[in-house]
Amino acid sequence: MIKNFIERIGAMNIVMLLVVFSIIVVSEYIFLAGNKLDAIFLAIWAPTILGFMNYFKYRK
Repeated sequence: MIKNFIERIGAMNIVMLLVVFSIIVVSEYIFLAGNKLDAIFLAIWAPTILGFMNYFKYRK
């Protein structure tokens, strides 16, 4: 089941989704630690990476 999921989505997309998830987790940690502006700056990268993933996926 996991192998089928990886084949369908692609290994590089899985890696990028893990990177996005880790950015969100680290941003939440920084936010709760009190550095709100740093956390917001870091959190902006998650949708940016997802946007680039969509752009390169549908580009022809």
